Amino acid sequence: MKTKKTLFIIPPERFNEVELFYPQSILEGAGIKVTIGSTVAGDVIGDFNGKATAEVAISDVKIDEYDAVAVIGGSGTIDHLWDNEPLLQLLKQAHEQHILVSGICAGSVSVVKTGLLNGRAGTCYPVDVMINELKSSHVEYVVQHVVKHNDIITSDGPDGAKDFGHSLVEALA
Repeated sequence: MKTKKTLFIIPPERFNEVELFYPQSILEGAGIKVTIGSTVAGDVIGDFNGKATAEVAISDVKIDEYDAVAVIGGSGTIDHLWDNEPLLQLLKQAHEQHILVSGICAGSVSVVKTGLLNGRAGTCYPVDVMINELKSSHVEYVVQHVVKHNDIITSDGPDGAKDFGHSLVEALA
């Protein structure tokens, strides 16, 4: 059986460590390979000075090599990923190729900005700036850790990070 592969997209600075490391360890524990990407390849410092290495730049991603893509939150996600056109195009391309699209916390807003969730339910970190992004994109905001559709999964943030990881594993099973 071929190993499943997931691409986690983090901002080039200020990613949320809980939202990256918890789901990553859950997926890797289930035998799923996780590749970390960002706007540029290289070392990235998180919101709480945690360290991660982006192995690939979004512009160099071959999305058909992955079974899922997840946009990770953190304060840098708002600044670097919400309106990142190459990322939004990558997410749309993934969806067209029946690759699972997902986001956690501020990363959920990046998914919402593609238009792929219009008219459906989703979740994000419970702050007005994010909730308003969902509502302005015609997405019903739901207060729960994870909202699952067959093609898209959104999560609320650090409190839902473990549930998010398990939801990705279930969806890829």
